[in-house]
Amino acid sequence: MAFDAVSADQRKMRKSERERSAEQAAAAAMVAQARERGLSLTGPDGLLKLFTKNVLEAALNEEMTEHLGHAKNRAGSNRDSSNVRNGTRGKTVVSDAAGEVNIEVPRDRESTFEPKIVKKRQRRLTDVDEIVLSLYAKGMTTGEISAHFAEIYGASVSKETVSRITDKVIEEMQDWASRPLEPVYAAVFVDAIVVKVRDGQVANRPFYAAIGVTTDGRKDVLGLWAGTGGEGAKFWMSVLVDLKNRGVKDVFFLVCDGLKGLPEVVEQVWPQTIVQTCVLHLIRNSFRLTSRKYTDALKRDLKEIYTAPNADAAATALDELDEKWSKKYPAMVRLWRNAWTEFVPFLDYDIEIRRMICSTNAIESLNARYRRAIRARGHFTTEQAAMKCLYLVTRSLDPTGTGAARWMMRWKPVINAFSITFGDRWPVTETY
Repeated sequence: MAFDAVSADQRKMRKSERERSAEQAAAAAMVAQARERGLSLTGPDGLLKLFTKNVLEAALNEEMTEHLGHAKNRAGSNRDSSNVRNGTRGKTVVSDAAGEVNIEVPRDRESTFEPKIVKKRQRRLTDVDEIVLSLYAKGMTTGEISAHFAEIYGASVSKETVSRITDKVIEEMQDWASRPLEPVYAAVFVDAIVVKVRDGQVANRPFYAAIGVTTDGRKDVLGLWAGTGGEGAKFWMSVLVDLKNRGVKDVFFLVCDGLKGLPEVVEQVWPQTIVQTCVLHLIRNSFRLTSRKYTDALKRDLKEIYTAPNADAAATALDELDEKWSKKYPAMVRLWRNAWTEFVPFLDYDIEIRRMICSTNAIESLNARYRRAIRARGHFTTEQAAMKCLYLVTRSLDPTGTGAARWMMRWKPVINAFSITFGDRWPVTETY
């Protein structure tokens, strides 16, 4: 038995060697023919470019055959589809080894063919584009990326090339910003991050991100919007109308922190949506208005408010806070009074829903990624450059990866609580 196993291994080895020899022989024959025809191996009309062209076109034609279900001029008379080949279109792709290569991409009559080996709008055959976009998303400037390629890869990628690569993402970003969304979200979290933009002079500009939690527990970055710092009802109306036009019909809770004008317009777009202010931000702002030596006492008194069993008990606790601290810290008491309408809604629900909607923590992990990229850059030359960087950070997230799976499991009891509490409005979908 051992002898038979050794013999089998030897036969496999000899077969592999024969296959390699055949490939090497074919390559040698091609090189010989190229030399006979006076072709160089590299250069504008070299063998390498010709070989790259032939391989790509052969692969594209195979993809078209698989897409249509039949080879060229071999369509069956009883086939289900009337789609057939419809000529080719010229395209120039760039290879690090062969330079610019002109290829013919096959087309189909119904324009449903989506090539994989050379995708639509793809111009490079290497991973340079993705590397550049990844480095840009981490906050590196075009000059730093160019220097990085020269230092690490020994490749020359000019700042102009880097700019062209990153500019190509603008069309993709626009498609992403207008993509259809889910019809119903259990909660939408809106928060701002401050970015330094040089517009004449460097100034702080707010950029707003919105994350939605779907009815099956997935997290979805809904969009990014640039502000000026003086946003009001008109700005927020445009944002919410944009989300509604993209398919969002209902939102159960909209969670935000001190965004003026937003609560007032929510009811006009989604009449049943409840606006909840971020309780954690409210607590933090309270401590900013008070002395540290009273921190422990204030913690106990504030806890009586946000852990109250219902809104009436919370109002009683607020009155006690007012009586005890209003003379020393009237601004802190006013802070809670002014935010009261948007503070109390979460107290009407069970503990699982409370935990989800009491703060904007759901968006903090995204903001942390944004901040890393922003700190690396310092400031951006234009609003579009800042938006491009934030989008590329968003693009780097993997919503179908293991992290999202853990996130979904974390929200399993929350989604179940939502489906029970809002049974009359909850969409008919499979819950956990």
